[in-house]
Amino acid sequence: MGSTRLFGLFLLVTLALGHGADDRKHYIVYMGQHSHPNSESVITANHELLASLLESYNGAKEVAIHHYTKSFRGFSAMLTPDQATTLSENEDVVSVFESRINQLHTTKSWKFLGVDAIPQYNKLPMDIKSDVIIGVIDTGVWPESESFNDYGLGPMPMKFKGECVAGQNFTQSNCNRKIIGARYYSKGIEARRGPLEIFNRTFFRSARDTDGHGTHTASTIAGSKVSNASIYGLASGTATGGVPSARLSIYKVCWFIGCDDSDILAALDDAIDDDVDVISISLGSPRQYIYSEDVISIGSFHAFQKGIVVSASGGNNFLPGRVSNAAPWILTVAASTIDREFPTNILLGNMKELKGFSINPTPDQGKQYPLIFGSLAAASGIPSVIASFCKRNTLDSNLIKGKIVVCTLEEALFDDNEEKAIAIKEGGGVGMILVDPLGKDLLFQSIIQSVLIGPEEFQELQSYNKTEINTTARIYPTITDVGIKPAPVMAIFSSKGPNIITPDIIKPDITAPGVNILAAWSPLATEGTAGNSLDYNIISGTSMSCPHVSAVAALLKSVHPNWSPAMIKSAIMTTATITDNTGNLIKTEDFANTTPFDYGSGHINPVAAVDPGLIYDFNTNDLINFLCSSGASLTQVKNLNTTQVCKNPPTASYNLNYPSIGITNLTGNLSVFRTVTYIGEGPTVYYSKLEITGVKASVSPNVLRFGSSGENMTYRIDFEAYESSNGGFEFGSLTWANDLHMVRSPIAVNVVSV
Repeated sequence: MGSTRLFGLFLLVTLALGHGADDRKHYIVYMGQHSHPNSESVITANHELLASLLESYNGAKEVAIHHYTKSFRGFSAMLTPDQATTLSENEDVVSVFESRINQLHTTKSWKFLGVDAIPQYNKLPMDIKSDVIIGVIDTGVWPESESFNDYGLGPMPMKFKGECVAGQNFTQSNCNRKIIGARYYSKGIEARRGPLEIFNRTFFRSARDTDGHGTHTASTIAGSKVSNASIYGLASGTATGGVPSARLSIYKVCWFIGCDDSDILAALDDAIDDDVDVISISLGSPRQYIYSEDVISIGSFHAFQKGIVVSASGGNNFLPGRVSNAAPWILTVAASTIDREFPTNILLGNMKELKGFSINPTPDQGKQYPLIFGSLAAASGIPSVIASFCKRNTLDSNLIKGKIVVCTLEEALFDDNEEKAIAIKEGGGVGMILVDPLGKDLLFQSIIQSVLIGPEEFQELQSYNKTEINTTARIYPTITDVGIKPAPVMAIFSSKGPNIITPDIIKPDITAPGVNILAAWSPLATEGTAGNSLDYNIISGTSMSCPHVSAVAALLKSVHPNWSPAMIKSAIMTTATITDNTGNLIKTEDFANTTPFDYGSGHINPVAAVDPGLIYDFNTNDLINFLCSSGASLTQVKNLNTTQVCKNPPTASYNLNYPSIGITNLTGNLSVFRTVTYIGEGPTVYYSKLEITGVKASVSPNVLRFGSSGENMTYRIDFEAYESSNGGFEFGSLTWANDLHMVRSPIAVNVVSV
């Protein structure tokens, strides 16, 4: 790259970040609903507001990055903290906050979920099934993948208002009757980090995916059926999305340096206006923020108002209280396993066999190789603990040449496993055994023979190393093992509740398959794939479980086109199961007990969700009342919904008509109310079953008698804390059942010690 081009890029970075030494940052100014006649008038009003602050209309145009004009009003701009504070005091503004970077959070999984057993869906004509549109906000799409062929699909739905935006290596011909829309957004990330070109990475300024993540999630939701899909012959079968006849509209907001808030909000603004039916978001912030300062929460609120279901990943932070995307108008998804594993066993020199896991593309060499622990192969001047992580320039090539190296993790979830393999190969090593407490959850492909083992197997390996002088090992080829029991189990990495913003709303809402899911891939996304070009790949995360739930939401929208987002959420949550394929309660992978803070309402059950029996519904007015009880100001409520004001006193947040029941603080007596809507045929009677330990509780009435479909009935649960309680969360459930249906709501009550 020449010096002139470098100077030009430097100048662009400087301009993007402000005037050099000033303290400008990229802020989002959210203003709620608007009544402007068109986008141009919103942009003009935004510039005028900025000009009143900067005393220059041209200056206002220079600092503005994004304008949100379609589904809600707002903008993002490069501002000083003082300017941001001044704007936040304007009565037309709901919130002002700094734009942040978000993280990216199947041949077997749909069969495991039993989607093929849904008679209502299979009887639908193709043209009805294919009218549902899913907006996927992610890293883009690889349109040439066979998973996105449009064979058998009818014309594009007439209601769709989106676009197929051309860009680098992406033309309008890359869209078809499957991928009906494609957009991309980079203004926000480049305002923060500078032009993407300076990072010397392969990418396209278009909706084309070079990461693989977006292609994977989109094909999981609505990929067309593809025979003989596999990765290196593993997990072979027919790859399909949950709703293969649905349509996709792609919104690329994530790049190799992250996903900027302001770009995400722009995509949500477009997706809502494009009139999609479901939005799937497999990304989020590693932290929770109040709803008015979280872009996914903001955009999803307006999507809910327009009747759009938003499904979002709960995050991979694995710790309590770290669940992402926790607003009650979002369907928040945890991750669990399916009944398939990929064992890669290790034969030690003493004929002891250890169970490991991997996607091992390297052919079996058929012989034993010497073993060495990375900690015992440190390069000169490198501490042994650092060498154990097997990073580049930490291992002595004379010691690891021709050997299998045993490595450990410096930081679970965040280590670059492929970097370890490269370091070993560069030093002449032939294989890697990586000790990973997450084990089989986060498989990866490597340029050398590699396998993951858990702590127990590591102890066996250490014992062997201590008792033998010349230790050896052989890494077998990976095989596909199906019919695993128990399944599902909760993935170790899946983020857990409680919801620290509003603990009365239990989060996550649901769990779905998110471990070792096979789906379409970008052939340019070679990271972690041993440099091989892949059309399909196996990856894990709540990013993989979210599209499963998005697909089920789309399925329900196909069968019940008039259902509201809350009704679809309710059907998915109240029909979920909390038992595995052995009939026992779902456990964690280390066999520990689980609670609704792990799995929400349980494991998704698409067959039952189509016909749930009873529904918990709520609307925008109910959400406004919820926000009032959560601390929203009168000005904020006015900007969100001009026709509604806060009640005095506000409705308690635990009385939002949510499908689960949460209470933040129980100190004495407290009553919770819920209303259910009957959606069956003919008269019926539902009987209650209330189960909870640690508190006194009763339901009234305990029998619900319905005469016809659409009838509503309200019930009350009275809770009372025991005087002897030591405090803490108590869990239980309320189930309403008739001859055909079981409608279950999890309960979480935080008892305050008296």
